[in-house]
Amino acid sequence: MRYYRLSRGARTATDTLVATDDDGSAYDLSSVSSDLGSFRDLARAANATDDSIDAVARKRLTDAARIDFDTNDRDVLQPVIADEVWAAGVTYRISEEARKAESGKPEVYMDVYDSERPELFFKATPSRTVGPWEDIGVRGDSNWDVPEPELGVVLHRGEIVGYTIGNDVSSRDIEGDNPLYLPQAKMYNRCCSLGPCVASPETVENPHDLSMSLSIRRDGEIVYEDSTSTSEMATTCEELVSYLDRHNSLPETLVLLTGTALVPPESFTLSEDDEVRIDIDCIGRLVNGTATV
Repeated sequence: MRYYRLSRGARTATDTLVATDDDGSAYDLSSVSSDLGSFRDLARAANATDDSIDAVARKRLTDAARIDFDTNDRDVLQPVIADEVWAAGVTYRISEEARKAESGKPEVYMDVYDSERPELFFKATPSRTVGPWEDIGVRGDSNWDVPEPELGVVLHRGEIVGYTIGNDVSSRDIEGDNPLYLPQAKMYNRCCSLGPCVASPETVENPHDLSMSLSIRRDGEIVYEDSTSTSEMATTCEELVSYLDRHNSLPETLVLLTGTALVPPESFTLSEDDEVRIDIDCIGRLVNGTATV
């Protein structure tokens, strides 16, 4: 199943947790219980009963209100408010090649790609993360900014409970100047987007065999478009999570982005009012505009 967060409008402070079944049927889980008002609530219920999130949701479907729902609705919000967002780097060969090309110290990235230990870094706080249809940020002090489409692993109490789409927006010239500038190149206002939903492990089945595509539109014209597969990852989601969890107390809810294989050419940089679309099999499409921050 896939889980969306839908705005109820300005008159209420609460939102709706919507579950969509494989046949496209949509159910308002929040209509059954106020204790199912968010994906975090659903994950807590699953943890308490030692069930999967889908098992908990299915027990409630017969009593839940069935609704008309468009997954491309502009009222769809960031599906899970993660306490922290982390990211992995150099998990695809093309990413290793791109970061070697941008840096004056290419051996750093070669060593990571060939190493057993992955690169993991803190990416975003909730205040720096946006959802579908919101603008991602382009740093005002950077001249080379790119989106990085990535499969996101959703963790609850350290366990994988779903998958989402993430955009690890990056300032490549800042990191290229010196690898020690990575935090400034990666973490700033609107530096990350997540959405449009959280797809359960049962729905995704194999996170290492999903097609992924990126398209960027400017003034209605496609200025970049490419696709890849998560099968090209050099490490598994489980391995990345195991390293993240080592000697590191994880918060209740966390999203780990797993790296990118779609890198626009060196001649490309994001501009104000671009539209970025990321599609991943079994999850959906994440769409964002761009704004200078």
